[in-house]
Amino acid sequence: MTTSTTSHHLSPAFPGRAPWGTANKLRAWQQAAMDRYIQTQPRDFLAVATPGAGKTTFALTLASWLLHHHVVQQVTVVAPTEHLKKQWAEAAARVGIKLDPEYSAGPLGREYHGIAITYAGVGVRPMLHRNRVEQRKTLVILDEIHHAGDSKSWGEACLEAFEPATRRLALTGTPFRSDTNPIPFVAYEEGNDGIRRSAADYTYGYGNALADGVVRPVIFLSYSGSMRWRTKAGDEIEARLGEPMTKDAVSQAWRTALDPRGDWMPNVLKAADQRLTEVRKAIPDAGGLVIAADQDSARSYAKLIREITGSAATVVLSDDTGASERIDEFSHSEDRWMVAVRMVSEGVDVPRLAVGVYATTISTPLFFAQAVGRFVRSRRRGETASVFLPTIPDLLGFANEMEVERDHVLDKPKKDGEEDPFAEEQKLLDEAEREQDEDTGEDDQLPFEALESDAVFDRVLYDGAEFGMQAHPGSEEEQDYLGIPGLLEPDQVQMLLQKRQARQIAHSRKKPAEEADLLELPAERRPVVTHKELLELRKQLNSLVGAYVHQSGKPHGVIHTELRRVCGGPPSAEATAGQLRERIKKVQEWATRMR
Repeated sequence: MTTSTTSHHLSPAFPGRAPWGTANKLRAWQQAAMDRYIQTQPRDFLAVATPGAGKTTFALTLASWLLHHHVVQQVTVVAPTEHLKKQWAEAAARVGIKLDPEYSAGPLGREYHGIAITYAGVGVRPMLHRNRVEQRKTLVILDEIHHAGDSKSWGEACLEAFEPATRRLALTGTPFRSDTNPIPFVAYEEGNDGIRRSAADYTYGYGNALADGVVRPVIFLSYSGSMRWRTKAGDEIEARLGEPMTKDAVSQAWRTALDPRGDWMPNVLKAADQRLTEVRKAIPDAGGLVIAADQDSARSYAKLIREITGSAATVVLSDDTGASERIDEFSHSEDRWMVAVRMVSEGVDVPRLAVGVYATTISTPLFFAQAVGRFVRSRRRGETASVFLPTIPDLLGFANEMEVERDHVLDKPKKDGEEDPFAEEQKLLDEAEREQDEDTGEDDQLPFEALESDAVFDRVLYDGAEFGMQAHPGSEEEQDYLGIPGLLEPDQVQMLLQKRQARQIAHSRKKPAEEADLLELPAERRPVVTHKELLELRKQLNSLVGAYVHQSGKPHGVIHTELRRVCGGPPSAEATAGQLRERIKKVQEWATRMR
């Protein structure tokens, strides 16, 4: 009988320890989630845990408990990809639960306790899986459950197939989606604002995991630079990454940066490889991953990596038959670099990945969180992760909000013109509404030709704060940030970044002004904003100056001139976001004094 066979394979202490030797016992969050489940015995349970926290361990521990106590007789795991399906079967085998990852139809072999399938597989034959769960008491584990909302057919197939299941355990590291497709078997609760949001039964966010030392802190290294491209109309445009631009211009500047024929990508890959060398002094097997937008780019980046390092990079393309095997080989090797198109963006477990390059134009919070999740799995105390980014407002916003927990929002605000309780989510989801989660964003962008690009080190983002002044690739200032030790406690990272910035500022003050060819201001005084946000800042400054005109009796022009004299910088129409914010602060200060 299935349950007795399973019990026979389990350690007598199980589930008092984590499976496959990951720890002597369950992590605190895993045990707390287990306790809550055992106490409430729900039919449906949604566990939200940050990537790298150990969702698989929790799920398999719970599966063992349910099998052992005869609550269920078999297990079905549903995963997003073929690779993850095999990964689940391997992990389950280590704790004595045998899942068939190759199951397609017919009776299951007697030696198995269940199957591992993909959402696409369920979509093809939902009734086959419904019959299976109707015949025997089944636990269905829905891994990265938000994928069940990817298409209407997948969601409907999951509902049809698993509605009769005895127990359903839904897992995700990113419970929000970039659309309002409902996710099957997830409860939604209406807030005071009339908007329904997903309700998790247990949540273990990145902030909590970081405090517990379960995940690595992430250092984001952002690179700017000048981009030049030709539009479909034949116009040549030049712009700098990080400067306020329209959405189309941001899109085209971003794609120009990622073009392997320019100078931006080679310089960023070289910097990332130097960072990897530094990290490998403390973590000898540390690996790097470039997340590419398409197959041609992936192959070109791999060629650049060979030129930079003298070694070949592992290239993983999602439609390649040997993709899973290559990921496994890389995971168990000490090779430096892997380049992948989407394949490693979610759930794939390569714990030695410590350095990443975000070389794709996907700008949804969901994909960004999944991508960064590849680097945060901690193996020992003090490990840090480093992710290289272009200076794009959306990406820097996501990087600064790593610790913000978000739920899946099912509704849009019902009325216009009122204060919008949905504003925070809407800001994150605006861009995503035009794109599906699995869209590269290429179709919505205007045709263009990338002409040239260069790279400039821009800033380091860590724990919601920004550090550093701009520096040229290969400069002493850039090396200062690339050379941060690979093993550091989170508070040491903060302290070290502050020291590096102070040293950079001191060094800059000693140089003659005419030698400064880059903007010599610390990152906090160079906020990266969108074109729309810059217009809002100008509008805010003008309205404050207008109010101060009535208060002080001075003309508009006089007040603007005085603000420029005190704060420095060009007229408002040409001022940066940082300069506008300084003037806003100053005019507010003047107005307060006059009261």
